[in-house]
Amino acid sequence: MRVDQFDFDLPNERIALRPVRPRDAARLLLVRPETEQKFSDHGVRDLPQLLEPGDALVFNDTKVIPAQLQGTRLRGDISAGIGATLHMRSGADRWKAFVRPAKKLQVGDTVLFEGLGERLTADVAEKADGGEVLLVFDRSGPELDTAIASVGHIPLPPYIAQKRGEDEQDREDYQTIFADKDGAVAAPTAGLHFTPDLLQALTDRGIEQHRVTLHVGAGTFLPVKADDTNEHKMHAEWGEVSDETAKALKAVKERGNKVVSVGTTSLRILESAAQATGSIQAFSGETSIFITPGYRFRVIDALMTNFHLPRSTLFMLVSAFSGLETMRAAYAHAIADEYRFYSYGDTSLLFPHKDAM
Repeated sequence: MRVDQFDFDLPNERIALRPVRPRDAARLLLVRPETEQKFSDHGVRDLPQLLEPGDALVFNDTKVIPAQLQGTRLRGDISAGIGATLHMRSGADRWKAFVRPAKKLQVGDTVLFEGLGERLTADVAEKADGGEVLLVFDRSGPELDTAIASVGHIPLPPYIAQKRGEDEQDREDYQTIFADKDGAVAAPTAGLHFTPDLLQALTDRGIEQHRVTLHVGAGTFLPVKADDTNEHKMHAEWGEVSDETAKALKAVKERGNKVVSVGTTSLRILESAAQATGSIQAFSGETSIFITPGYRFRVIDALMTNFHLPRSTLFMLVSAFSGLETMRAAYAHAIADEYRFYSYGDTSLLFPHKDAM
């Protein structure tokens, strides 16, 4: 499909630079493509009543690390400033990263990162297209994790970082209450709306809660530069669906209840774990699944997700689920009704159109 089919105009004032407080005070747009009234306005606290007892919510328990690093390239007597965003760990002492300006780095260069009294160096072991490099650090395992936490910054999305700097509040705001497993460089933002009170209300309603892991990579911020979706390459991300979660969700499906993905990241790892028959299996490994209109969803029955960027792979995904025309109309409604967009913004609860299942 042409990428420009997924374009739309968004006024700058609709981009949220801070989350609402409390988190579950955000608004929620309900989208039901197969009903006469396709859209209705709600709040996140209405979620228990929008679902049925026996349904299951699936959360991503990845934890955002301070993966934005500022460093200095060391090559003889010549140095140069380098920005690096770690996006996928590939060993105890090495990370794949996107760097800027990439032209200043060559294989064999050493980069020095400093902060909070910590000095961390890395050698450039490989260089790929699109500004991606493989960094091999001078320490490994937990020692490396501690050093990255000292020298790194929370990698706020570009549309926020361009308007204000990161601060200490972001270290709390840009982390879900499910955050448990280090490895993400972007938050699974639909999960940011949940509070202990909301989780209790869901439990009281009889709605199950399960967890999967997908370590969101910096590729989620990369624009789609191709003119056709078939020409776009997704960067791989590591994820896991446990055997326990797979069996629990299989039971949900078998009794006729809904599996509701909280966020596109949970959706992507669940669909990666699904068999052609729709059966959910345990999964552990990398996925580069790219979902566009025409995809048949095998596991997910509903999706809770924030509002995404134009021409992004995530807007393509929600268009595949609820229909391109429906989602274009839904976003037009959200813009006109002053919903807040992107990572710190409001959310939606999407149901599928008939051709998605």
